[in-house]
Amino acid sequence: MTENFVIGIVSDAIKTAFKIAGPILIVAMVVGLLISILQATTQIQEQTLTFVPKLLAVAAVGLFLGSFMLHTMMGFTERIFEMIIKIST
Repeated sequence: MTENFVIGIVSDAIKTAFKIAGPILIVAMVVGLLISILQATTQIQEQTLTFVPKLLAVAAVGLFLGSFMLHTMMGFTERIFEMIIKIST
């Protein structure tokens, strides 16, 4: 196993992690920012006001993009298994 091979595996793993986690993290960040702006303008300091909308938004993204995330992870897993077979032969 060469250094370039390992770097390729790590690079593919990081790209896959960004593809899977990115949409959820971006939506949670945007919803949190919007709720923070709303709290700052209305001076309502309720903790559940930030938690519940984030939870609902992340659940909605999970429902809409769940199949994309699953197929992305399955593709990565298949590539890893193919690399393992190439290494062992």
